[in-house]
Order: sequence, then structure tokens, then C-alpha cells
Amino acid sequence: MDIEAGRTFSFAKELVAPPGCTVSSKLARPDGAPLGFALAAGTDISAESYATPKLVLVQGGSLELYASGGEATTLRAGELAVTPVDVPVGVRTGVGCGYVEVNVGREARMNEVLKAGEVLRLADLLPYQDGSIVNMDLAHNAGMKLALMSFDAGQGLSEHSAPGEAIVFALDGEATIGYEGEEHLIHAGENFKFDAGGRHYVRADKRFKMALLLTLGE
Repeated sequence: MDIEAGRTFSFAKELVAPPGCTVSSKLARPDGAPLGFALAAGTDISAESYATPKLVLVQGGSLELYASGGEATTLRAGELAVTPVDVPVGVRTGVGCGYVEVNVGREARMNEVLKAGEVLRLADLLPYQDGSIVNMDLAHNAGMKLALMSFDAGQGLSEHSAPGEAIVFALDGEATIGYEGEEHLIHAGENFKFDAGGRHYVRADKRFKMALLLTLGE
């Protein structure tokens, strides 16, 4: 999936698997970057085990994370789960789904709210606060950072740039994103990408929550 920076888009609508197929696509340039997956209805990715945890963030439809022993956990759009270490886990869907997978790595620091096997609705993890921006770092390693932010109406981030690519996941409400001199409206369920060095700002004319996945350079 070739994501063009500087426009509002939807993973669920643009990363789609042909009938009976699964699709994976790298979402940023650095090694270890997040992957986007699309599974057609009735497909699966068989169980595999990994030495490090992975974050699974569902963008559309629903999926089941299932263990080789038969236990299954259902995730829907806007929900996240952490895979356990050294336990075979697979993915399957009856209705079709799209999701983003992030390899956290051995050296990562993860917020204590993230527990393997538990389903979290990202928009519910942090509150709105009058006249403020609330921030929560979920996971951070040498190559990436996943954070949540909530903006009260009238709050925002001043124009700045970052050394790596970044993807916004709008979780609640709506906001205006300024990028390289143009403004774009973003609503819950939509996404936006910044290129490395791209100048951008966020203005919440209404209350707004987002997740930000930042890759920390090449």
C-alpha cells in the first residue's frame, strides 16, 4: 500500500483483500516499520509464535486472535491487543478485516495498561480535560512510538516537523490537520500520514482524540 502523505484516507477502504485472499503491505520505509493487513471474509493467517510482542490495531471489520489451544479474542475497529511472547497466535475473520501490526521489539517500553491478550478500545483509554491536551505514551522503542492524545475544543499542536514518518489514527470527534500549507478535515475512523520533515499542525475545533504512530527516522 503506497500511502501518499498530505491527504485524509481510510485503511479500511483502501487496503482491501481480493476474495479468498490476505494482503500485507509495509506502511513506512524504515526496517521494522508497521505493516498493514487486509483479510477477505473467511480467511486466516495461521498461528505463529514470536520472541517479542506485537500490537494489533484493527481499522475495519472484525478479527479473532486465536491460540493453538483454541482460545480466541475478538477485536473490532478502534480496538487494540498485544500478542503474547512465545505463544502461537493466529488471525482469522468471518466478515473481513483490516488491521495494522507493529512489532514492539525486545527493548521497548510499554505502558502498564497494555497486557497481553486483553482488548483495549483506544478512545476509552484517556479522557478529555477542559482547556487541555492529554497525552499517553503506549509503546516506545528505538524505531517507533505509539501515543494517544485528546484535545479539548480549541486546543491544538503548533506547526512543527518530525524526523520520521507518522500516521494519525482519528479515534473520536474531528479536527483540522495542516500539512505543508494546506488544511484537511479528519473524522473518527480516518487516517492521515506525514512524511519525514513534513511541516504540520493539529487544530481541534471540536473535541478530538487520536493515536499517533511515529517512526523514528531511517
